[in-house]
Amino acid sequence: MELVRNLALVLHLLGMAVIVGAWVAQAKAPTKTIDTGMLHGALTVLVTGLALVGIAEAGDGDVNHIKIGVKLVVLLAVTALIVVNRKKDAISTTVWGAVGGLTVLNVVLAVFW
Repeated sequence: MELVRNLALVLHLLGMAVIVGAWVAQAKAPTKTIDTGMLHGALTVLVTGLALVGIAEAGDGDVNHIKIGVKLVVLLAVTALIVVNRKKDAISTTVWGAVGGLTVLNVVLAVFW
């Protein structure tokens, strides 16, 4: 079971890295867009996050349900922004900043909470 958890954790971290990496790659671009990788990263984070919670619940570990709920809401906001704006030729810097900022917020919540 530890191998499955570690694999899910690696995929979870890679999903976040894909979102942030695609976001940073557009920092100097004159027009911002939603990259396909952002959608795949967000869905990877969602699926692996749910798997990690399920694995923790199945074991003897304590799960902070409030933390998981807050992180899920933030991730759903990121995913919604990505899904709604992914077919647009250009997005506002506000939407672009929200995608990256909320993703970084989720990482900060994971580390410091």
